[in-house]
Amino acid sequence: MSDFQLLIDGQLVDGDRKSHVINPSTEAVVADCPRASAAQLSAAVAAAKRAFPAWSTLSMDTRRQALVAAADVIEANAAMLGNILTQEQGKPLSASIEEIAYTAGFFRYVATLDLPVEIIADDATRRVEAHYKALGVVGIIVPWNYPLVLLAFSLPAALLAGNTVVAKPAGTTPLATLALGRLLAPIFPPGVLNVIADDNDLGDELTGHPDVAKICFTGSSATGRKVMLRAADTFKRITLEMGGNDAAIVLDDVDVNEIAPKLFASAFANSGQVCIAVKRLYVHDKVYDAMCAALATLADAATVGDGFSEGAQFGPLQNRKQFERVKDLLEDGRANGRVIAGGTLPEGPGYFIRPTIVRDITDGTRLVDEEQFGPVLPIIRFTDTHDVVARVNAGPHGLGGSVWSGDLARACAVAEGIDCGTVWVNKHLDLTPDVPFGGSRHSGMGSELGKDGLREFTQRRIINVATH
Repeated sequence: MSDFQLLIDGQLVDGDRKSHVINPSTEAVVADCPRASAAQLSAAVAAAKRAFPAWSTLSMDTRRQALVAAADVIEANAAMLGNILTQEQGKPLSASIEEIAYTAGFFRYVATLDLPVEIIADDATRRVEAHYKALGVVGIIVPWNYPLVLLAFSLPAALLAGNTVVAKPAGTTPLATLALGRLLAPIFPPGVLNVIADDNDLGDELTGHPDVAKICFTGSSATGRKVMLRAADTFKRITLEMGGNDAAIVLDDVDVNEIAPKLFASAFANSGQVCIAVKRLYVHDKVYDAMCAALATLADAATVGDGFSEGAQFGPLQNRKQFERVKDLLEDGRANGRVIAGGTLPEGPGYFIRPTIVRDITDGTRLVDEEQFGPVLPIIRFTDTHDVVARVNAGPHGLGGSVWSGDLARACAVAEGIDCGTVWVNKHLDLTPDVPFGGSRHSGMGSELGKDGLREFTQRRIINVATH
């Protein structure tokens, strides 16, 4: 697909202007992308508002059928969508195809959910019921690391609950989302789903629009704070899934050879561009040297390259701004620790950084204290379990974390003390559509996925009836 258009009120339309989308592997232009004007954003919101009354009063079964039809279309076009995604995002084609499969799967799972009336009390004097009603127009703002599956964290649930949607992908990865909008346009009534693209300049317009009832935002904590402030003007509902400096704690009784590949995959998936990837690894002194050596061996063996190259395991950073930031953090790691694998930039075009392991580094350095969102992993030594939990909790973020041990009960006891939205034990990066997900503190507000995530798109209405 080379012809990209916005989806507004069921119609595919050109943007007010166009600008380049860059392939991060080659730094060549992928396509000229249509960019919406503020007036086109307002038109999309107006279309969603008009479509809301009819869509919200359809039966749940009718809306379910639309979600299943959407999943079918996504799966049927996986090759095309995956090709576009790899061109604009950079990840290996196999990873892009996997993202498409997850996207379809999230639609299918949500189609199995329901919003039944809940009976709170039913006796001789009263009957109290909880009803869950759609909110109205929902704005969904998606980042560049997983453009389609992160859209699927919110889109199917918003639609099943009876809301209408204006979706806005990241400015550097808009193409696969626009292609998805074209594919889904025939499935939903005009105005139910609208997809616009911008140059990251319409966020304030969407989050502050008086006719938008809820904003779902995934991205940095700094931008999430701006979304929260802007949404406050009109008392919008918000769900924020923001940054996470996710820690993994490795206790002294692990089998290093068994868990090192799992930790490596959890840290470097999507070249480290995962909100819940392992960003800092705390390893007990007893197994520290062995773990560092094992991870360095894996990093040295990794294949980095263009997402279309055969055998490429890891692609580039998605954009130059992030590339420069991770390079800066790498230099901090080099100055304050010891690079034992990676740390090099391949020659030629593209925003590539090899998977990098930094040991003998401590809390208080930028690489440890900040979320790097890239393929550079600091490994921090510890000796006291209580102390390391306190160190993990000391920062402002609280999205995810994990504890690794040969003793399950011991690991679970440590996990109880970690202050974040999700704590895994002897695994990491396990996200499925049936399990609620959300962060604490600076990492988020509200819940995504599962039944809790569906209810986030509703207003609970209590009907309290006197029966006598």
